[in-house]
Amino acid sequence: MVFDTLKAEKIWKTVCKVPVGKVSCYGFVADLAGLPGRARLVGKVMQYAPDELEVPWYRILKSNGQLAFPAGSLQAERQKGLLQEEGVVVLNNRVKLKDFGWSPGLGELMELEF
Repeated sequence: MVFDTLKAEKIWKTVCKVPVGKVSCYGFVADLAGLPGRARLVGKVMQYAPDELEVPWYRILKSNGQLAFPAGSLQAERQKGLLQEEGVVVLNNRVKLKDFGWSPGLGELMELEF
């Protein structure tokens, strides 16, 4: 896949800011990375994150709190397991965003690179 490396790096760095035990959504990550309206781009570049960055891809969900993969799939089970290891409750392939959604403070926002 061909994509803008600078945009991809912004996305990966933003996802790396999501703390343990919290989740975020593709659209919110796009907004924070300075790429409003590019939620699909977030999903696309996540699969190309270099291993050495250790991007916590599993913390990023659909806007309704649903896991990124179809219920029962191997990928969904992996995502669910990784979230549960961090204390995130996953029921019916969903996470309650009001309980586990990441709301970065001003200090965290200042650390993001636009």
